[in-house]
Amino acid sequence: MTVVIDVSGAMEVLLQREKAEKICKILQESTLVITPDLYVSELTNTLWKYFSFKALSQEECFQFIQQGIKLVDKFVNSKDIWEEAFSEGVKNKHSIYDMLYMVTARRNNGTLITNDSELVLICKKNQIQIVY
Repeated sequence: MTVVIDVSGAMEVLLQREKAEKICKILQESTLVITPDLYVSELTNTLWKYFSFKALSQEECFQFIQQGIKLVDKFVNSKDIWEEAFSEGVKNKHSIYDMLYMVTARRNNGTLITNDSELVLICKKNQIQIVY
């Protein structure tokens, strides 16, 4: 099974939140974990926010970023999918960032792991397999 993980799903694992065990099991059972290259920037920015609000130390953030990157086997170049993601963003009235994840899942017949409730609804509407 091919899995696409977004940063909200990765943060569940990294911070050992409620859904971490379920997501880890799916990641371990997958044959391939992919995500758009946007993931690295988004993950880094998310953890910078945790540092900025003094929720985590700089060292902890750095370690989580490294661990989050290691969850992924292959990064999809956003340059190759931006047009389709833009069209989906227009159609669904939703951020292109999230549509990059959805398009990656659709193009690879993958299951999207997310903790983003709005993205879950859009994926359901577009018949994209999801774990949330």
